[in-house]
Amino acid sequence: MPDKLDALLERLKAHQRALILAMAEHDGLPAQSAIRQVAELENVIAAVEAVAAEEAEQTRPTPR
Repeated sequence: MPDKLDALLERLKAHQRALILAMAEHDGLPAQSAIRQVAELENVIAAVEAVAAEEAEQTRPTPR
């Protein structure tokens, strides 16, 4: 599962980066919908990172 979470995380980050770079190409402020999409992606990225950390913690051996 960690590999799948890592792959998802990379796809999300790549999509967010592409949106930000596209917004940078235009003068003026980006559309609110584009800003909202970047913010929503940031929330999803944080959630995936949290789940990945939980999964890693569960697979770690407990010290005795």
